[in-house]
Amino acid sequence: MTESIISNTEVFADDTPIDLAAELSASNVTEILDKLDRELVGLKPVKTRIRETAALLLVDRVRRKMNLSAASPTLHMSFTGNPGTGKTTVALRMAEILHRLGYVREGHLVSVTRDDLVGQYIGHTAPKTKEVIKKAMGGVLFIDEAYYLYKPENERDYGAESIEILLQVMENNRDDLVVILAGYKNRMDRFFESNPGMRSRIAHHIDFPDYSAEELLVIAKLMLAQQNYRFSADGEKAFAQYLPLRMGMTHFANARSVRNALDRARLRQANRLFASSGRKLTKLDLMTLEPEDILVSRVFQEGKVDLDGDEGANAQ
Repeated sequence: MTESIISNTEVFADDTPIDLAAELSASNVTEILDKLDRELVGLKPVKTRIRETAALLLVDRVRRKMNLSAASPTLHMSFTGNPGTGKTTVALRMAEILHRLGYVREGHLVSVTRDDLVGQYIGHTAPKTKEVIKKAMGGVLFIDEAYYLYKPENERDYGAESIEILLQVMENNRDDLVVILAGYKNRMDRFFESNPGMRSRIAHHIDFPDYSAEELLVIAKLMLAQQNYRFSADGEKAFAQYLPLRMGMTHFANARSVRNALDRARLRQANRLFASSGRKLTKLDLMTLEPEDILVSRVFQEGKVDLDGDEGANAQ
């Protein structure tokens, strides 16, 4: 990666002007940043950090063009936050930014969990971890719930072996692979405390805040529009009432929980329309979610908190 940039250096005088805006336009990174703005509601602190990182990489690229030597920036990252806050989407766009600016060869994202890296018997973990790394090389390796790699309470656990291999690759191949570790903030903090080698290799820590009820309503409307659905005016009011109640229940997962709630609302709408099949339906009938498709949820029954997650199978 670094060699490919340096090989294209030209001879510049000290006072040669460089147009950063033109460099940014030529990289097409703005297109990716704009896409991120469209894809994700809110998350202003996250988007700011991604833009700052893109600016750092752009300036570093220009410096290399002008033969200003410096150590390559460390690009391994930690994304912390609750489920459904957009971590995977941001990782995907980050991979594209890194590729556009020449910091990874291919710009693909390989998303894995502990099960993809750690074996169940002696001699199994190293081949699994190395195979995943091979697939991710030239792009970004995204390890979700990375803290599960470390289980000090289990002497026969092989996660430490996977961590050791990852540490070596993160140090020796950082010009060809970016690793992003993700998970709940408190668990990731404990993971880094227990693994100082991993902490020392992570330069960028980005925290993903939970969405507000207002932001989740916007997300819900965007999700419906993508599937050619819509709320009626009263249906939107009903979903606006649903959101703060669901947010106060266990296993709430932000946008993921919103998507699951909409799937159930669509199921109820389909059954409502089928029950009224004696009348002819319009296109708007097929598109519109009404209050009755939402208000029958168990979320509205005070004290009904299902511990199976996302209302559970019995939440109707």
